[in-house]
Formats: sequence, structure tokens, C-alpha cells
Amino acid sequence: MNLEFTPEEQAFREEVRSFIAENYPKHLADFGMREDMDREDFVAWHKILGAKGWSVPAWPVEYGGTGWTPTQRYIWGEENARVNALMPLPFGVSMVGPVIYTFGNEEQKAKHLPGIRSGEVWWCQGYSEPGAGSDLASLKTTAVRDGDHYVINGQKTWTTLAQHADWGFFLCRTDPTAKAQEGISFILVDMKTPGVEVKPIKLLDGGYEVNETWLTDVRVPVENLVGQENKGWTYAKFLLAHERSGIAGVARSKRGVEKLREIAAHETLDGQPLIKDFDFAKKVSQLEIDLAALEITELRTLAGEQAGKGPGPESSILKIKGTEIQQRLTELTLEAVGTYSAPYMGGVSNDNGSNEHPVGPDYAAHAAATYFNMRKTSIYGGSNEIQRNIITKMILGL
Repeated sequence: MNLEFTPEEQAFREEVRSFIAENYPKHLADFGMREDMDREDFVAWHKILGAKGWSVPAWPVEYGGTGWTPTQRYIWGEENARVNALMPLPFGVSMVGPVIYTFGNEEQKAKHLPGIRSGEVWWCQGYSEPGAGSDLASLKTTAVRDGDHYVINGQKTWTTLAQHADWGFFLCRTDPTAKAQEGISFILVDMKTPGVEVKPIKLLDGGYEVNETWLTDVRVPVENLVGQENKGWTYAKFLLAHERSGIAGVARSKRGVEKLREIAAHETLDGQPLIKDFDFAKKVSQLEIDLAALEITELRTLAGEQAGKGPGPESSILKIKGTEIQQRLTELTLEAVGTYSAPYMGGVSNDNGSNEHPVGPDYAAHAAATYFNMRKTSIYGGSNEIQRNIITKMILGL
């Protein structure tokens, strides 16, 4: 695998960089997942990319993909990470979209794929339940056939940003007598359907990013079933493989390391810049080494996808190492900003004389909130413990 960029790829990078500089919404610069962000903030860049034809670069060309090579897609990710762009949410683009164009019928493709590409339709994921997280196959939500409808009852949890969603994709048990994995179906649900109730869950960082979703006698047309009844586990595993590949977040972590070094150059220890401290510098260097190794693994996975190989068990490696690196990065950032990591100190003014914002320099503003938020990364998309089991079985053959 050649890791040198060709002149054509360098030209592509310049094209991408110019497009981002000219079109990325200025009010979203270094967004930091602010609590005051509304739905239009989240989809603003997605809609611009949809109009350009760049919103779903990993999709097949026949469904609106760009036809970019793995290297071009990699460059695209790097350039967006460079400006900390708020990318299209994965629930439509990276999760349900690939399931629909792979397993859905022509009517479902025609109905749902255009809205995902354009950013006009917001999706959420209904997988986890209070008693079915890492052991997802034990889910209890049921979908009972009643004529030309399913009647769905149950509770989902950790439904990210469901408060904004137009549609959701839900795993439901359609055959209670079958083995756990064999009686599950993949069903699309209009979130405005009577009986769907979304309740916010407050997180450690103070935000309301996730929700409980209750479904009470929700009537869904049978035509919203994707693929075959009771084959939803197959589609769920396919979706999770795509999700795990994207969770690695190499380009974002590279930008995060750059920012960490900038912070450590400002913060001091015993009168010297923190980055000059041997122990701290050693931890940063080790993080960079691990990130470089992960980058090579991600490039290999992208090359495999370009050759027609869908993401397989190697996506579990990306998920484990990617999330561990992200957590180590936020821990080091928290360590670097020190006492400024306290998110709010009532009555204490910051550098601008205001007590309405976190104290300290701007680069410390989101350190604590980001640290808390990133605790979840080793759990969602299938916990890292589960991913190790997959690697043991599917890659090592043990």
C-alpha cells in the first residue's frame, strides 16, 4: 500500500480544502457540541454537502455516492477534521442508509435514500434497551403482526438525538419462540406515529444528547419491514460493522493531538511548558505512535472496501483502538488544562470578566465536558469487551 499522495490526490486535497473554506458555516466553527445547538445547526453542513453531492462519499455511485477512492475519502476526513467540522450524523448516512440500499426493496430505497443524502430527514437508532445493551439479542421490544401493520411495544434507551428525529430504525422481536438472534426484525418507524414518546436523559456533561424512547401500541405498516421478517439480526450486524469502522475517528484524533500539543505548550509545570515534562511528553508520544498504527489499519480497511470487501471483523480492531485513543486523548487534555478543566465555577469570572462561561483560557472551555462525553465511546457500537470476543472468534479462530 503506497502511503505517498500522488499529484492528483494533492490536487483533490486542495479542492476539498477550498470548498470547506468557502462553504462551511462560519457559526459552526470549532462547534464543541454546545448545549444551545438546535436541529438546523446539526444539519447545516449536511445540507450543503447534499447539494454538492458529497454527503455520502462511502455509498455506491448508483445510490448517490461520490465514487471517490479510499485515499480521497481519507483526505476528505482529514480536511474536515482540520477545521473540526460538524459532519453529517451517522444514523442515516453510515447506519440505516447502507442497510436500506443493501437489503431494502426498491420502494424503500426510493422513499428514504434521497432524504438521507440531502439531510432533510433525520434518523435515530432504536437498538439498546434497559436490559439489552451489550447483550443486544436479549431485547424485549415486540412487533406483533396485525393485518397489514405491526403493533410495537417496548422501551429503547440511549437513543441519541431522538428529540430531533423524523424516522427511527428499530430492532423488534417478531418471533418470541425462536432463538434470541433468530426472532428479530429490522423495522423503520415514523417518529410522529402515535404511541412514540421520547424522554431526555441528562448526562454527566450536563447535556441531553440521549433519550429513552417508549413505544406503546405503535402501529407501523408492514411495508416498513426491511428485508425478511426475523432476519433483522443479520442486518443489525451489517450495520454495526459500518458503525464501528467510523467510530475509529483517526483524523479527529490527529487534530486532537495537535490541539493537545498546543495546550501543553501554553500550560506550565515548575516554570517550564508542560510539553517539556518528560513523563507528560512520553504519554503524548506513545499516543501518537498508537494513532499512527491505527491510521495504517484504517487505510487497509478502506482499501479492502474499495476492492469490494465490506467491513468485517477488522472493524472491531478499529473500534477498540480508536475509542481507547480518544479516551486517552481527552484524559491527557484534562490533565494539561489542570484546574481550568472545572466546567463551571459559580461567581468566578473568566478571562473576559464574565461568569457565564467556564473559567480560564478558551482552549480549556470544553475539556471537562468532552472528557465526560467520551466515556461512552468504549460502550456504544458494541462494547469493547464484545469486540475482543469477536476478534478472538472471527480473526484468531479461537
